[in-house]
Amino acid sequence: MEMPVFPETVAQQLKQFAQQCMDDSSLLHDPKLFFIKELIEHYGGKIPEPKANDSSAKSESKSAFEPEAEPEVEPEYQAESESEEEESDVELDMTGVIEPDQDPPQKMGNLTLQPTEEEIAESQAKRSEAVSAFVEKDYEKAIQLYTEAIVLNPQAALLYAKRGQIFLLLNKPNACIRDCDRALELNPDSAAAHKFRGRACHLLGKFEEAANDLRLACKFDFDEQADEWLRETTPNARKLEEHKRKMERKRQEKVERERQERLRKAREAAKAREENTRTSQTDADNASPGTGDFYQFLKDPDVLQAFQDAEVAEAFKDISANPMNVLKYQNNPKIMALINKMASKFGGAAGMPGGMPGFPGAGMGHPNPPKPTPKDDVGLD
Repeated sequence: MEMPVFPETVAQQLKQFAQQCMDDSSLLHDPKLFFIKELIEHYGGKIPEPKANDSSAKSESKSAFEPEAEPEVEPEYQAESESEEEESDVELDMTGVIEPDQDPPQKMGNLTLQPTEEEIAESQAKRSEAVSAFVEKDYEKAIQLYTEAIVLNPQAALLYAKRGQIFLLLNKPNACIRDCDRALELNPDSAAAHKFRGRACHLLGKFEEAANDLRLACKFDFDEQADEWLRETTPNARKLEEHKRKMERKRQEKVERERQERLRKAREAAKAREENTRTSQTDADNASPGTGDFYQFLKDPDVLQAFQDAEVAEAFKDISANPMNVLKYQNNPKIMALINKMASKFGGAAGMPGGMPGFPGAGMGHPNPPKPTPKDDVGLD
């Protein structure tokens, strides 16, 4: 067996790999290199056992045989989306935005319960106490009293809005939004609920939602504080609205480009099919001259009627199997009439003057050709 000859590059890689194995024997314990380990042990060599910390080193090391990973080519659409994200960055004024609160949801009233007159009266008393606690800035007590009032009269939208206001003062915008959502569920026109929810959305950086709520609050019951909050959140809301319009415009343009591309490909495919059809038709016309005329001939009414005759059909089948069998029908006027009609239609075709392609043409011009001379009868039965 001849010694294999390695190219210089491969030899250099082998040399580098051998040096790597001498520097770090754990490489030889890689299952992908088992054949090298077997080779060394076959000739009496011994590979050191891997150390405890060799596994990480082995995973970080690369064999000289392992090709370097090719840089991943990002799909075109991904690159486009990333560029759109870069272009779509909106500089917003985040002054006043805070981290969202993560407290468990507060206690809500049971909306299926209809309070009695006594419960409604007691709820109003709790509300009065809550207002006093609020004035004294004892917010935790105010929340407790509003909660008790809500349990007694869960149908009162204003109680939820007022408790939401206190959560807002305590920098708990999520709790405020939950209360205002319930208040607006009970009374969609609650200016107070829109006002406090709008401010809570602003604190969470939800500027578009904030602007919508504060506009409604000013619409239902104009309030200077609500108007001030609206003016504060409007610049960011407008930037985001403009950004959304821009992104929607880009999306529509992309959809239109894709549609135009599909139309272009469809037109090209249709054009290619048309050219292929035209080429195939031309090839068919050039491939076998006269073939089309022959099939047109078979559609002739007289020919079709002739083939209705079982004798003619059987004779034509016999002649098609062996053109020389035409001689058997020389004295049959009915069959020879059809053959002579074919001969006149396709005279000289396929290099056979006076006959059909595949049929002997000599002597077919007349239903009763002259009998052959004795010289010509040689070999005929």
